[in-house]
Amino acid sequence: MRWEGNRESENIEDRRGDAAGSPIFGGRTIGIGTIVVALVGGWVLGINPLTLLGMLSGGSNQVAVQQPAHVDKPPADDTMARFVSTVLADTEDVWTDVFRRNGGSYQQPRLVLFRGATRTACGTGQAAMGPFYCPADQKVYIDLGFYETLKNQLGAPGDFAQAYVIAHEVGHHVQHLLGIEEKVDSMRGRVSRTEANQLSVRLELQADCLAGVWAHHAQNARQILEQGDVEEAMNAASRIGDDALQRASGGAVVPDSFTHGTSAQRQRWFQTGLQRGELKGCDTFSARQL
Repeated sequence: MRWEGNRESENIEDRRGDAAGSPIFGGRTIGIGTIVVALVGGWVLGINPLTLLGMLSGGSNQVAVQQPAHVDKPPADDTMARFVSTVLADTEDVWTDVFRRNGGSYQQPRLVLFRGATRTACGTGQAAMGPFYCPADQKVYIDLGFYETLKNQLGAPGDFAQAYVIAHEVGHHVQHLLGIEEKVDSMRGRVSRTEANQLSVRLELQADCLAGVWAHHAQNARQILEQGDVEEAMNAASRIGDDALQRASGGAVVPDSFTHGTSAQRQRWFQTGLQRGELKGCDTFSARQL
């Protein structure tokens, strides 16, 4: 992926020197058993595991959070932080243009780098949750150690696979701005668990498609793709499909428990966004076949 020398985002918070307290949701402290259940349900990417924790605790997934008095910037010699900042800047450029051409105004999210744990408006985020988006504060959170997990444990190396992770989470921010995430959350409370999982799958596949839309426009504008980059993203999408993760864990594949979609579905929707580059092409909620 060609990224060196491109603009870096100003919307980066480096909290890697901070410490966070115990996870609190709806005024309650959540035990480790509940966290494990949420992590298994949320898997690695996509829908915020904090939302699952809030549901499991029986309370709201939003809490009042005291924001840091100052915002640190990553060191200039931190290559991985510079990479993440550059990818975020590219998503800002793409979505600002896409929203403008559709008569809207894009509100840029912030991206928080943390290590271990950090406080968010959705509760305390843990590195074990993987990257996530918190709609309550409109921030993407990532412990950069996740990229080692992506490469060494999930078998998805490559810088464009790493960029896909950021683009997917920014896709959730786009869903939030468009009101999609809120509608899905309200619907989840009125349906069965299986039906709620199906809604989550459509939400996640749409975020994959939106990541593809970003790549489409970034390539057209700045020629960021190198040979093998698309294959890296497709491999990452394959490795984090619900069916692949369930097989890797040694358990049975249970479609009713899927929350993100199969490997084939995740690949298909990323490819759809990459090829079409249109918001309307990412309507997973109207699609008869995922």
